[in-house]
Amino acid sequence: MLRCHLLFFLIALTYGCTLNDQQAFIQDVQGRHPVDTDRVWLSHEHILVDFIGADSIQHHTWDHDAVIAEVIPFLEELKTYKVDYFVDATPAYLGRDVLLLEKMAKKTGLKIVTNTGLYGARNNKFLPKYVQNISTEALAEKWISEFEDGIDGTSIKPGFIKIGVDTANPLDTLHKKLVKAAAITSLKTGLAIASHTGKAIGLWPQLKVLEEMGVSLAKFIWVHAQAEDENSSYLKAATMGCWISLDGLGWDVERHLEKLVYAKEHGILDHILISHDAGWYDPQKQQQTITPYTNIFTKLLPELRAQGFTEKEINLLISVNPAKAFAIDGEN
Repeated sequence: MLRCHLLFFLIALTYGCTLNDQQAFIQDVQGRHPVDTDRVWLSHEHILVDFIGADSIQHHTWDHDAVIAEVIPFLEELKTYKVDYFVDATPAYLGRDVLLLEKMAKKTGLKIVTNTGLYGARNNKFLPKYVQNISTEALAEKWISEFEDGIDGTSIKPGFIKIGVDTANPLDTLHKKLVKAAAITSLKTGLAIASHTGKAIGLWPQLKVLEEMGVSLAKFIWVHAQAEDENSSYLKAATMGCWISLDGLGWDVERHLEKLVYAKEHGILDHILISHDAGWYDPQKQQQTITPYTNIFTKLLPELRAQGFTEKEINLLISVNPAKAFAIDGEN
């Protein structure tokens, strides 16, 4: 434990000051905003995803106007539900395009949040080859640079760290490197870590790494937690302090409803995030099929109210929790 604390202080000294002395903020593609727990969030969505793989993806070869024409109508629908923040979870080498997101934000008025990091799930198909040889510290420096200087030569900065691991314990060697690099980046920047994880078997080794490196588990978002079958895992994760993201509402409302009722009954609603994982434009397809970002408002919330959820509890899920989870304050 002493070694862990020493590592924390060495990292802080190495990377300079954190954001402890600044007001907590949210960072979207157009800049920073003070944390406001009255805003409506969608905390895990996608505007564009390209599954061709890191070895084949051509950076920003898709036509922005074509993407905008397809996706904007679905974003415009969100005005009815007063959505303010839209977290785009597409990572680098899977179609992250911050200039496209900036255009979307300007056209819709949404505060779109993008990310730094890399995605190791699906047997490393979306990891660039350099990850095999680069040190953990050098990888973290790349991500920290995006936070400090901007992404892809722009002034646009990430609002969180996105990584992905395959569901396994122990973690794949490269995936463990991603978790460690995310830990270093979070300690320096205050960014939350959202990790594509799925079942809880892949969660526990990640949390162990973060704890060993001195990262508060309140900085970790367990992405696709709805895949876990044992609800008791949610209690353990919440007790440890991490965020539990039930983000498949674009397709499966009933499964999420059951888990939200469980969370309410066991007093852990204050650790739950909800979203659709919906969209998205696929550059590899001629004909696009965009899944709307509206099931939460048209299907889930009426069901929650019918189950006795109060407006305060609903506000916790769609406003308070995501604002806290994505707040950047440097306090780890």
